[in-house]
Amino acid sequence: MAKTTTMRLVELMVYKEDIHNVLTYLGKLGQFQFQQNLKDSSSDSLINPDMELFSKLEKVRADLGIEDLKDYTMHIKIPSEKDEEDALKLISEVEDLHNKEVQASEEATKVLETYNEAMAFANLKVSYSELESLSFLTMRIGKIEPKYFESLKAAIGIRAILVPLGSDKTRILVACSKKARFFVDSELKKVDFVELQVPKDFKGVPDDMLETLKQRTVETNAALEEIRTERHNFAETHKALLLHLLQVYSVGSQIYEVQNKLESTEFVYRITGWIPAYLTHDLMKALDEMTESRTGIREFLPSEVPEVLSGREQVPVQLKHGKLISSFERMIFSYGAPLYGTIDPTPFVAIFFTILFGIMFGDAGQGLVFLILGILMACKVVKFGGWEKFALVFISIGVSSTIMGLLTGEFFANEEFLAPVSRFITGLFGTPHHPILHMMPSSDPTSIKRMFLFFGFTVGVGFIINTTGLIINIINQFALKRYGKALFGKTGISGAVFFWYVIIFALRLAFLHHSPAIYDWIIILATLLLSAFGEPLERLVDGEKPILENGVFAAVIGAIVEIIEIISSYLSNTVSFLRVGAFALAHAVLGYIISTMVSLAPGVGGIAISIVGNAIVVVLEGMIVAIQVIRLQYYEFFSKFFNETGREFKPFAFKYQTVKSM
Repeated sequence: MAKTTTMRLVELMVYKEDIHNVLTYLGKLGQFQFQQNLKDSSSDSLINPDMELFSKLEKVRADLGIEDLKDYTMHIKIPSEKDEEDALKLISEVEDLHNKEVQASEEATKVLETYNEAMAFANLKVSYSELESLSFLTMRIGKIEPKYFESLKAAIGIRAILVPLGSDKTRILVACSKKARFFVDSELKKVDFVELQVPKDFKGVPDDMLETLKQRTVETNAALEEIRTERHNFAETHKALLLHLLQVYSVGSQIYEVQNKLESTEFVYRITGWIPAYLTHDLMKALDEMTESRTGIREFLPSEVPEVLSGREQVPVQLKHGKLISSFERMIFSYGAPLYGTIDPTPFVAIFFTILFGIMFGDAGQGLVFLILGILMACKVVKFGGWEKFALVFISIGVSSTIMGLLTGEFFANEEFLAPVSRFITGLFGTPHHPILHMMPSSDPTSIKRMFLFFGFTVGVGFIINTTGLIINIINQFALKRYGKALFGKTGISGAVFFWYVIIFALRLAFLHHSPAIYDWIIILATLLLSAFGEPLERLVDGEKPILENGVFAAVIGAIVEIIEIISSYLSNTVSFLRVGAFALAHAVLGYIISTMVSLAPGVGGIAISIVGNAIVVVLEGMIVAIQVIRLQYYEFFSKFFNETGREFKPFAFKYQTVKSM
């Protein structure tokens, strides 16, 4: 059985002149995880000049309206002197362009406001002083928000006259009697009225001035549009350079981020971190050539690392597989990382998940949907927000569902489409019949028997999965030198023998009609007691004292509780797999319902029912079955050996977005 990847701790002593090249190599390698002793780099005194340039380049990208990158599109490299020159020049040119655009925009806004102001008073042909001098009349000219115009008009009613100046209702003239001026002033205050100072001899705006202002408005807008076109052309011609600079300074900023956390003297940096053992030789050779033998390198076994021996640090866990098995890794790490040096459960998860899903979701047509979807995701034709990494999982469950569908004779809930295939296959081994495996109960007297046999088969699959989990746990405990846990307890050898013997005992009684013998009860009782008193027996084997921490009475009470726990857990772990058969039967019933509805509505209606019904089954039941399979893995399989979690291997690797923490 494959175990987690063997790891080594590597210590590097790197000269200051080589630190950027070494960190670049480690980031590109993507297989080096820094040890848990990096300093806090949150101090304001630490510099990151590449981060400063990266931030400015990001602002340039936003100003030019260029779409941001999601990942690197070029080989990883650090900024050169030429890159710095190009970056500073580009930033300066864009800042100048931005300032020109801001000035032009402000000028255009200012001219437009002047023109609108002039238009507001274009129809005032009587001198303002003549109007204001009327003894019976009070006037106010000023600005309000257009949204308040109607409410102000309603509020002042017949007490005053409200006249809009211009077309946008932002400038108004209010005229009222001297008696009503206090009321009008109060209402104007409520709508944030801003009074305009109008010269006494003002009679309106001459037509030639209006025409000049209009022309000026056109000119300033044209100048602004010209600058915007210039900005657009600049963005097109400098896009490649900008994206190149963003990428190299993204790399540079991350290097400084790590560098600021490293232990160092004036001339030397110390780097310690974990790396897979199979890469240590290549790492040493590459660094030796890169730094011309200036880098000091030391390699340590995990058993030689004080932090590991004291329990302050766990060795990170890497699972190494091919593409198919690795696509199931996230199911492991979403539950927790295995302990370092234990068995890698990923291959078993891949096999069990694929088989269980296929049994519960047996339809050749619906399985082909998953298969084709997985192929399209693998080819990057279909994208579902990051789900492409599970493309091979979709392909696997698509294949298993299709195979189960061939056995049950279902193709998009149609039970006759695959009849020729079923009869051909069964004809090779005897009398042709369809389907190969009958799922639906019928009037046939043997149908109930077949159904119970199928449920027995699913329980048998559960027995294999539970047994695999127990064996993994026993091997893991021996590998970790926890001999007490390997021998005793619910998931140790004593608990496993109890579970296996009870299953064999039940099968003998049911199918071979054996009578219980005295040795049966002795074996069952002995293994049950060894499991129930697992904790004190573990302490005895491991040499821990006192053996009975809380006395004999507490040990007996604990053993009684443990007996109940052992029996109930093994019973529930076994019976839980009946749900596999139940979901398989439920899937067949749903297919039968869809098929019946299609037959009752022939033609276009039947086609529509078939499409909608199958779509609902694929989406909703597909999710439900996936959840049930994951549940069976977590609670029935993982519970046997996943009692303690390790630390996932998360190596340093460059990401386009700047890294904030390691």
